[in-house]
Amino acid sequence: MHIISRKALVQFSNRHSDSRVALDDWYRIVSKAKWQHINELKAVYPSADAVGNFTVFNIKGNKYRLIVSISYKTQDVYIKYVLTHAEYDLGAWKNDPYFK
Repeated sequence: MHIISRKALVQFSNRHSDSRVALDDWYRIVSKAKWQHINELKAVYPSADAVGNFTVFNIKGNKYRLIVSISYKTQDVYIKYVLTHAEYDLGAWKNDPYFK
């Protein structure tokens, strides 16, 4: 998978240093993956969920949430949001026009 863009992960981990290892692990695993559908993704990340047009990953024991848009056809992963669990619960990310 081609991840666009790692910069969001780096910026978040600079603010929340305890997320760095978990986000680096996620990046390493996903960048090597060749998933064709969510069932293959869930074999590696069972707690990941499709929410609207996004896929939501629990990071660091559900302390953080990583929200991405995945194109299995083109093998692209677009990082949309990296949030604390509290920010995720506020739900502002659901106002994204792509969410639907």
